[in-house]
Amino acid sequence: MITTALSGLAFGLGLIIAIGAQNAFVLRQGLRREHVGLVVAICAASDAVLIALGAAGVGAVVQSHRGVLVGVTIAGAAVLLVYGFGAARRALRPQALVADGEGAGRAGRAGRRGVSLTALALTWLNPHVYLDTVVLLGTVAAASSAPWAFAGGAVVASVAWFAALGFGARLLRPVFARPTAWRVLDVGVAVVMVAIALSLLLGLRGGH
Repeated sequence: MITTALSGLAFGLGLIIAIGAQNAFVLRQGLRREHVGLVVAICAASDAVLIALGAAGVGAVVQSHRGVLVGVTIAGAAVLLVYGFGAARRALRPQALVADGEGAGRAGRAGRRGVSLTALALTWLNPHVYLDTVVLLGTVAAASSAPWAFAGGAVVASVAWFAALGFGARLLRPVFARPTAWRVLDVGVAVVMVAIALSLLLGLRGGH
């Protein structure tokens, strides 16, 4: 069972360690030191629920209802486009992190409600999350000798990754004391978000 759990941990890390909407948002909040614990908790808890759903066999149900996937895909693409264009707009007028250790020299700190809604939207309205976490991970877990041990390892990987990304981002704060660094980050985020959104929409077109 321990071996199965370790396999789940490795598989979970393989899925989650990639440049995506969720990771980009966690990194940004970590750099700004704004509601980091809240964002990490939301992302990790959401992943845990999705992993559990996958282990319980919900992935097969999701695959059989194309209408659900289409709706989530369109909504997710819209969210990614909005977030991507927002990052592009920030890149036009970047500002540096302030040296007070409490935030960024941007237009004020984001509220807890707004941050929570963004974290939830980037997680639950992201079709890749369902395909990777629920369907793919669920399928692999079901094929293992101990599905729930495998899922448990994947949950540990998720919690460890988001905590390291969110709370470890502070180590990069000296780099982001310069506006240029923020411009590079925001341009990168904008490109990734728009690219993912377009790939989702093109995937829908190709699926008809």
